[in-house]
Amino acid sequence: MDTRTRDNSSLNVGRCISLVLPLACFLLTSAWSAAQTDAASKRKLLNRVPVSYPNLARSMALAGVVKVDAVVAPDGSVKTVSIKGGHPVLAQAAITTVRQWKWEPSAHESHELVEIRFSPPE
Repeated sequence: MDTRTRDNSSLNVGRCISLVLPLACFLLTSAWSAAQTDAASKRKLLNRVPVSYPNLARSMALAGVVKVDAVVAPDGSVKTVSIKGGHPVLAQAAITTVRQWKWEPSAHESHELVEIRFSPPE
């Protein structure tokens, strides 16, 4: 095999990898995203307790969104709540509020992704 044939062969392998690698990444990302969507259920919320705006947040005039993941038991009660994003001063109020919520019963527990919006009272 001469040098030109070897160089062309290397180029073809490089082109193949540069075409296949992004496609494989896209397919893996799509599959992971679909799995995440299935993991986050959308059960009907039966009892939504209003959020209490924290005094410290009021004194700081804080506004924002806190994202939480609530693990909901089959009976609709909240088992656990974890913060996924948001201002730390608002986080505890979001946890306290979501723990009081009640979802419709289901055959199994689910993860409910919730966004709580905080704005200073007028």
